[in-house]
Amino acid sequence: MRLKDLIFLFIPLLVTCQEAKDTEIWGPIPEEVYTISDSAPPTDAIILFDGSDLSKWEGSWSDKESEWDINDDGFLVNDGTDGRLIQTKENFGSVQLHVEWKTSEYTSFTNQKRSNSGVFLQGRYEIQILDSYKSPTYVNGQAGSVYKQYIPLVNASRKPGEWQSYDIIFDAPKFDSDGNKIKSGYFTVFHNGILIHNHVEILGTTENIGPPKNIAHGNGPIALQSHCCSQVSFRNIWVRELN
Repeated sequence: MRLKDLIFLFIPLLVTCQEAKDTEIWGPIPEEVYTISDSAPPTDAIILFDGSDLSKWEGSWSDKESEWDINDDGFLVNDGTDGRLIQTKENFGSVQLHVEWKTSEYTSFTNQKRSNSGVFLQGRYEIQILDSYKSPTYVNGQAGSVYKQYIPLVNASRKPGEWQSYDIIFDAPKFDSDGNKIKSGYFTVFHNGILIHNHVEILGTTENIGPPKNIAHGNGPIALQSHCCSQVSFRNIWVRELN
């Protein structure tokens, strides 16, 4: 009998000599984190907007204060004025982000003019917000799309005026000291609790015109887009930083 055959005969014997405790790992112990519901911020979350103020936000690409309003119900309102983006004062890398949003019940507009907004990670990579409930548009620009890069697996949009949610897992790209991308970024996205992107590779910036760009950067802000023509409301925005 060859030596390798003898080895294979003894492997089952070696395994049976083990005890369960030989494969048990007792540390490090994961931190305890709690939440009262699926949408409520966990105890380790950073609260970006809870209806009380906009102290975590500023005008996008500037040090100006946000020009968005909080209405009497405590909702953050984008009134549909084009170009009034806001972004977090703090920069983030890889995160879990929760955003709740509502499109306008005013449905006279069509296509991309119908409650158009977006969530940008690191100010560069957009998950589209739009009224896509029985409202045709180009599918790589409908609600839930990684804008101009990935079509959502399904259209999970609710009726205009109903609250919706995104739960976004953003795995940030990495660049070396020479500006070369050494690791791609990835999105996993749930729309109203339904998986619409499963660890898709981010091709670069989500451009409206032209191909994606891969320009070296570090951490960046989370931004909300303002776009013509009808309003979008937001509430309950929180983020968890991921290692």
